[in-house]
Amino acid sequence: MKFTAILCVCLVLAGCFGLVAREDEPTTSFDKEVAEALPGASFSPGGDRSDTHVETGAVDSATGCALHYRLYRPTTARTKDLVVLGHGFLRSQERMVDLARALAEEGIPTVTLDFCNSRFWDGRHVRNGLDMIRVADALDAKRIVYAGFSAGGLAALVAGRNDPRTLGVVALDLVDAGRLGEGMAAGLDRPLIGLVGDPSPCNAENNGLAVFSATDRAAVERVTGAEHCDFESPTDWLCRLVCKRDASNAAAPRRDIIAAATDAVVSLFEPPPKEKQAGQWAGG
Repeated sequence: MKFTAILCVCLVLAGCFGLVAREDEPTTSFDKEVAEALPGASFSPGGDRSDTHVETGAVDSATGCALHYRLYRPTTARTKDLVVLGHGFLRSQERMVDLARALAEEGIPTVTLDFCNSRFWDGRHVRNGLDMIRVADALDAKRIVYAGFSAGGLAALVAGRNDPRTLGVVALDLVDAGRLGEGMAAGLDRPLIGLVGDPSPCNAENNGLAVFSATDRAAVERVTGAEHCDFESPTDWLCRLVCKRDASNAAAPRRDIIAAATDAVVSLFEPPPKEKQAGQWAGG
């Protein structure tokens, strides 16, 4: 309760002072630290990649609010399929820019969106998952990997469970709510890949691990030393204020997380040979 109260107060103050990203703000520049881990990256002035086009759009949720999205479309695509990428609780698609760009750099079309139905008192995770499907429908996707961070990972699991076009789900430091994730995972007949950080109040002391244990299709990679905020990129002062530990590693492992998440998505579109599958992801 203390954490929730602090988070709500911080978010209200951030909104009042214009410090939370607005849906009409330009895309944040690609994080320099993450770029160092992607030696093939090329940049044009302003931080935009010369080989990635960013298109914006909006589609109405079933509730009537607008789902603003950004489609990161690679100039040379390795697949016509789509990644739908969800942000964390009361965050925004600005916080998933670096992963979206990294995936597009790998030739994978990726769309981020702003969940428009979440409230302080109700994350509306099922609705968020259905909204991810709605954006995929608007883009006429044929095969999809749903992915997300924290509560966005939970929404991605809801979407993956309810969309027959799903190839798999990738969850970044997933946080469950009311055991919703466990129920969704138990009924999921596609691969579920999880990246998890160290336990903390911000990831509900790793309560997402129970979600991965609910299905025999899950694989988990632990990122030792990773804080909850390391799984969104770029992060901001607000997440650090609420979630940063006193004795944390000086070097944030965001670049490793971006690389691992990208590998996870690629493995769902292009499964490795059977002899390599067992060693690529450790079972949850």
